[in-house]
Amino acid sequence: MSLLKSKDKIYYGWIVVAASLVIVSTLIGLRFSFGVFFKALAVEFDLTRTATSSIYSVTMLLYVGFTIITGWALDRYGPRLVVGLMGLFTGLGLLITSQAISLWQIYLSYSLLMAMGTGAAMPVMVAVVSRWFDKRRGFALAIATSGSGLGTLVVAPFAAYLISSLGWRMSYVVLGLVVCVVVISSAMLLRRGPGAIGARSDGLESIAGRTELIDREESSYPTGLSLPQVLRTRSFWLLWTVMLLFAVFINLIITHVVPYATDVGITMIEASTILSVAAGFHIVFRLLLGRVSDNIGRMLPGMVSALIGAGALIWLIGSHNLWMFYLFAIIFGLSWGGVAVTVITLPSDIFGRRSIGVIMGTLEVGFSIGSAIGATLGGFIFDVTSSYTMAFIIGAAVMLIMTLLLALTRREMGRTDMSIRWV
Repeated sequence: MSLLKSKDKIYYGWIVVAASLVIVSTLIGLRFSFGVFFKALAVEFDLTRTATSSIYSVTMLLYVGFTIITGWALDRYGPRLVVGLMGLFTGLGLLITSQAISLWQIYLSYSLLMAMGTGAAMPVMVAVVSRWFDKRRGFALAIATSGSGLGTLVVAPFAAYLISSLGWRMSYVVLGLVVCVVVISSAMLLRRGPGAIGARSDGLESIAGRTELIDREESSYPTGLSLPQVLRTRSFWLLWTVMLLFAVFINLIITHVVPYATDVGITMIEASTILSVAAGFHIVFRLLLGRVSDNIGRMLPGMVSALIGAGALIWLIGSHNLWMFYLFAIIFGLSWGGVAVTVITLPSDIFGRRSIGVIMGTLEVGFSIGSAIGATLGGFIFDVTSSYTMAFIIGAAVMLIMTLLLALTRREMGRTDMSIRWV
């Protein structure tokens, strides 16, 4: 590929952002569509809600190993190979799951292969985009990672339509073929960083033919810590715990809001649109707060959004009509987007970008464990109490605790010599 010239109007980093948006939309959208398939799988295999939730929970637990491995592979081999394989594993996982005849086969096909394919989707794309931007990192990451909302907005109702028209098995066949084509082709647009094309972060300056110099500069940031250094900081473990709690909140809702809505008389198609509304507002607030965080700092938007999330779950407990679920979806989307921007931008702000791939992968371990807890928690509490009320109360408490941890992280970071605004 020819080197980027200073006269070019489009900085290649924005092409990377666009490709990342498509990849995240596809992989995370498929992951979050599990709630739409929830009752179909439960009926097909005669499962309790705890057992059905365990399919998703096992997937999230398997993410733990694959996120670290994938982060390491990203730093070593670059994004095109790594993301291309992720698309292949995800597509194969869905295709093989469509032929499953027992629960243990779903654990092998869906849980294992989906973990390999989608487990590291968010940390990988955050790491890729972070290397292309400095001053506009928050906004760039907000665009790229808003794919988690865009994917849910598109995939959830599309999956519900496919299930009603073709059944769950053929739906997985269609989705498996789509993900292979979309993710692998988008991965070919990715590059390691601006040094690979003779450019600098944010496209502020291009130096054709001097990639070696740029690569040296890119790796010499004073805040560019290695993973062993990062693991010795209190800041990392605070962020790790925040990621875990945030995942409990997100996956409790993503997995169980559709079954909960159908329990109170909402149709499956209407219930799937609750996720779509949440995803739509998630995108809006993620982009808005991503831009705001570049100007006022990361922490305040995240803390306010976490508090709003606690309120959203309290509202959900009393929701019985479709309009009430839609109002919940709007509030939930705000919280989801605001907290997400905070947790994806803080790592590179704090630790630099030298080893951001493996750092994000290690942080994702916390998110994976929290995801498994959130999904299983809802199913277990429902099976025991025949209600989701206690699960939603616990989810609200989790968001309050996360707000406190973010406040502690602010004070912890204040003792470092890094020039970050923590307003």
